[in-house]
Amino acid sequence: MTAWKVVAESIAAHTGTAFAPLPPAGLSGGCINTSFRLSDGGQSWFVKTNQADRLDMFEAEAAGLNALAETGTLHVPRALCCGTADGIAYIVIAFVELGRGSQAGWQDAGQQLAALHSHRAERFGWRRDNTIGATPQRNDWHTDWIEFWRDRRLGFQLELAADKGYGGRLQTLGDRLMARFPALIDHSPAPSLLHGDLWSGNLAFGPDGAPVIYDPAVYYGDREADLAMTELFGGFGAAFYSAYRATWPLDAGYPVRKQLYNLYHVLNHLNLFGGGYGAQAERMMDQLLAEC
Repeated sequence: MTAWKVVAESIAAHTGTAFAPLPPAGLSGGCINTSFRLSDGGQSWFVKTNQADRLDMFEAEAAGLNALAETGTLHVPRALCCGTADGIAYIVIAFVELGRGSQAGWQDAGQQLAALHSHRAERFGWRRDNTIGATPQRNDWHTDWIEFWRDRRLGFQLELAADKGYGGRLQTLGDRLMARFPALIDHSPAPSLLHGDLWSGNLAFGPDGAPVIYDPAVYYGDREADLAMTELFGGFGAAFYSAYRATWPLDAGYPVRKQLYNLYHVLNHLNLFGGGYGAQAERMMDQLLAEC
């Protein structure tokens, strides 16, 4: 039995509707998984594939998508099923035609993200580990946000960087920075439900103009970590930020904490792609240490 036959039979089993698809159509975008649209002319599904040993990554993504969808805030395409077949792992997600947003759409995105962040837990972390890109993301529960961000976010990425041979000044600055966390995280955030990987490539707009988010790295953390990443690579307009802040203003000191939170993603890009991300991370750490 071919992998695509297994996927089609899994879709039929989970929907309770017969599904005899046309050949899968490849989709562009993404550098970690291979993506397809699978359709029978009526139903359409978005399918991502990877090696069979990455099934856990897809299971975590499915759990994250459905956790976000259950908030009823931003639109999130629900995950239908995932599994393995013929040496590949796959995840099947509701297919949404995506496009660009209007100013009103970006305002809705800001308001709805604030509503998403109002969903809270008693501790920081999540009920399972997941991935940030292709990198493992540790989410075991912590009551202390400073400890969580130091040990489960920046500390973990710095250890990965050392294992990959990125030592020297990067690690020296990292050690100094880790000792200064209380001076940098100088507010007391509640554990908010976060998308976790909210750059412009993971937010678009559906046919009705409503904002849609996908490809999450879910956990409960400081809401500013989501806001910070929206600024890392750009693409979110002024309407988005003004709507978010009108709904839920940010605490004083956010511009400094933003650098600390985005350092995590820059280090992750260093570990995934190399290149100039090491120098960028060092510059960010220099700036943060100067703030101390």
